Amino acid sequence: MEYMTSASTGGTRWLSDEEQSVWRAYLHATTLLEDHLDRQLQRDAGMPHIYYGLLVQLSQAPHRRMRMTELAKDVKITRSRLSHAVARLERNGWVRREDCPSDKRGQNAVLTDEGYEMLRRSAPGHVRAVRQAMFDRLTPEQVRSFGEIMQVIATGLEPEGTDADLPWLR
Repeated sequence: MEYMTSASTGGTRWLSDEEQSVWRAYLHATTLLEDHLDRQLQRDAGMPHIYYGLLVQLSQAPHRRMRMTELAKDVKITRSRLSHAVARLERNGWVRREDCPSDKRGQNAVLTDEGYEMLRRSAPGHVRAVRQAMFDRLTPEQVRSFGEIMQVIATGLEPEGTDADLPWLR
């Protein structure tokens, strides 16, 4: 594929053929991985991957509770999407909302005992799916390198301060 020249596009630094190949491989792999994990969790636990991630976050929080705004920030989803997800998790009895004692406008999401039990039951299958899809395919050296690469990318993209334009702050 031919790309426009830098001069004709305001100095855009186009991806090289190798970079384009890596970028497309990354997009393809992450799409397939997310689909693989989502299908496994839907089949085995009746929930999408994003809901599993919410339960994990809550299970690791003190007293299995987090402010909704912090939970949205941690999982990088909008507050409205989180509210919808928590409503579904509430209907399943896995999460409950409670008013935040330190801020009358805020709410906490709390992982219930039933939610913790669902997470405990579904975790082994999820770990097997992650291991089979990813770690069993890589050498220990590749795992280390991949972790380092992902950390560099995440650190470079991690927002600083309270930028109101971030979706999970809306």
